[in-house]
Order: sequence, then C-alpha cells, then structure tokens
Amino acid sequence: MPIEVQDLRVSVDSKEILKGVSLRVERGEAVVLMGPNGSGKTTLAYALMGHPSYRVVGGRIVMDNTDITQAPTYERALMGLTLAFQNPVEVPGVKLDYLLNVINAKKVKGFDLTYVDPKFISWVRQEATKLGVSADLLGRDINVNFSGGERKRSEVLQVMALRPKYVIFDEPDSGLDVDGIRIIGGAIASITSEGVGALIITHHAEITKFINPTRAYVLMGGRVVASGGPELVEEVLSRGYEHLQVRGEQ
Repeated sequence: MPIEVQDLRVSVDSKEILKGVSLRVERGEAVVLMGPNGSGKTTLAYALMGHPSYRVVGGRIVMDNTDITQAPTYERALMGLTLAFQNPVEVPGVKLDYLLNVINAKKVKGFDLTYVDPKFISWVRQEATKLGVSADLLGRDINVNFSGGERKRSEVLQVMALRPKYVIFDEPDSGLDVDGIRIIGGAIASITSEGVGALIITHHAEITKFINPTRAYVLMGGRVVASGGPELVEEVLSRGYEHLQVRGEQ
C-alpha cells in the first residue's frame, strides 16, 4: 500500500504554493522529487508531515488507504511516517545515544525508557560506523557543534532507528561532499531494501546514482511538470530543468 498525494493544493500565509500536486510512494521503493530552488519541494514535505503553517486548501493525502489530510503530525508519525529535515536543528541537553535508546525502548519495552537493549546498542554502533558517525558524536547533545555533514548522518541514523513505513528525505545531499553523498545514498538504498518507502527531495539529483530510484517527478512552480522512471533523472542531469518547464506548459 502506498502513500499518495492527490491533487494537493497548499497555502502558506494565504499564498498558494502547491497548485495541484499528485504523486505516490510505494513501500520498498525510492521515489525522487526534483526541482529548482523555490519550486515547492520543502512545502510538500512539510505538508505531508502535517506542519500547521502549511495549510491544505485542496486535494488529499492518503496513507495505506487512510486519509491523513487533516491528521495532526503526531498521528502521522505513529502511523509510520517520518521526515528527515534539510537543516536538522540543535537539541541541547539531549544526547544522541539517549534519544536512540528511547526510540528503541518505546518500541520494544513499552514505556520503560530506562531499558537498554545490548543488541540494539551494538546495532547503533555498527550502523553509526557505516555512516561515519563517531562514538564521540553518539555521546554528544544532538547536532550541537555538529558539522553539516555530521548532522545529515545523525539524522539518517535516527530515521533508521525509528523503523518507519515511509520517510521523506528533504535535500539529504545538500552541503555534502562526494563521499558524504555516497554514504547517505547507500544508507537510503539500504532502508528501501528493507521495505520502507522513501521520497527523496533534491534539486541536483547526484544522490540518485546511489539509490536506484524506481520513479521520478519534477516539480516547478508548485506543479508536477514531468514524471517517469530513472530516465527522467538522467534527462534532468544532462539537460537541466528549463525544457521541462516548456513541456509542462504545453
């Protein structure tokens, strides 16, 4: 069962940003949403997650056959939807390893937040090593004095610990060097191989070389102007967005 966006229109401060967007993400697939800056990509991400400042004025969001258009953010999260932010914020006073353990304890042991599962801790350390998250970062306050790349890797590690059904990655490749893009892309590919549906939002699409997308959409001016398979990604990488704008207006 997918998460579907059906003719979605979204306003921010009385200005319509999304003007009838439709797309879908199936479980276990990577779907890429591309577009230039200011096209409405982050607006879509926040609207999907239920941010109160992003008001749905038309259309629907349906997740596993349930209409979640008006559902609060916490209900969407409990249903298995999560968002990895483009710019993860600092959380002073909360250690990264503590947060990860709380996530796991709530899933495995109800609300016994003092429970520490040694197998989970071993898993965290293993996955952190793959992502390039050092043991030092695990013991520090979340994102406090982290570099941009460290924040991205920490965010992906948190997503993996949540074990969601669907995840929205908002610009996971922004601010990363080539090695960082490869590592994050490989982690997203691993997540989808385990049955998670991923919507990867990007404006330059280099990360798609590592995630093997099944479908792609191009968003411009608040509208989907093109959709297709992996060949659409290659078209954008080779020719840019301008010719797609012409296609969308025809």
